[in-house]
Amino acid sequence: MNSTRTTRVRARVQHQGGTLRIALMLAPAMTVVLVFFVGGIGYALLQSLGYQPFIGRTDLSLDAYRAILDDPAVRASLGLTLRLALVGTSLSAVLGTGIALLIHRLGRSRRWGFALMQLNLAVPHVVGALAIGLLLSQSGLLARLAHGAGLVGAPATFPALVADAHGFGIVAEYVWKETPFLALLALTALGRGTDQLGHAAQVLGAGPLQRLRHVIVPAVLPPVAAGSILVFAFVLGSYEVPYLLGRPFPATLPVVAYEYYTDIDLSYRAEAMAIAVLIALLALAAMLGFLALVGRLARRAT
Repeated sequence: MNSTRTTRVRARVQHQGGTLRIALMLAPAMTVVLVFFVGGIGYALLQSLGYQPFIGRTDLSLDAYRAILDDPAVRASLGLTLRLALVGTSLSAVLGTGIALLIHRLGRSRRWGFALMQLNLAVPHVVGALAIGLLLSQSGLLARLAHGAGLVGAPATFPALVADAHGFGIVAEYVWKETPFLALLALTALGRGTDQLGHAAQVLGAGPLQRLRHVIVPAVLPPVAAGSILVFAFVLGSYEVPYLLGRPFPATLPVVAYEYYTDIDLSYRAEAMAIAVLIALLALAAMLGFLALVGRLARRAT
């Protein structure tokens, strides 16, 4: 009896010691997160509520939120931002999954496809935006090639694919940059275990569509969905790509927020922070929606 109790006490002490060790190891990183991320969000929230002691404002109110919701430019920017984020994320997810499935079927040669997908991961988005501008603009490479081939009378008559009303150039940059990222997530999920399950299903008489539905899709969907949430949140807060490839009006929410923040009238800084908080809330809503969907799918599977 005493030996059993002693063993339990020792196990509890070892568990507490391991927990304390993990906490101490995580303390430096968590301190940075708390100070810079949580502190930054908190300070932005205070400024969005009108706390601006540097210009003599200390009373808290929702005036900045009322102002941005009543601003037609911000409402148009909200619709544009959500549309670009949804279209860019959806296309990247579909293309990334399709490319991953194609590379997975290459067998031993799939490592070359895996390496190819990593080529643009280190390229910054600003470089990608400049490259898309040089490629798709009316003075870019495609316009000059079309003019040389006689398809258009002059490069200026080439269809506007950059700074256009639909944001085609912005979506093209996001798809070019994020598709390999999501493809790598899908390829990682399509490991040896998925191959074995697929072979087992084939032996049991499952056809290609049945293997795709019951083996491949359940393996690929969770990482691709999680990666898509990251992509969606990034696109919501991205500034450089819509600034370089978009139109002055309507601009995306990050561009409008930056314009408000850099205005010579410091009273507009509250509106800028209110837009930043709105972007954070949209990203948080997308994350919560994803978690709810995953939980629902998990309950169905059990």
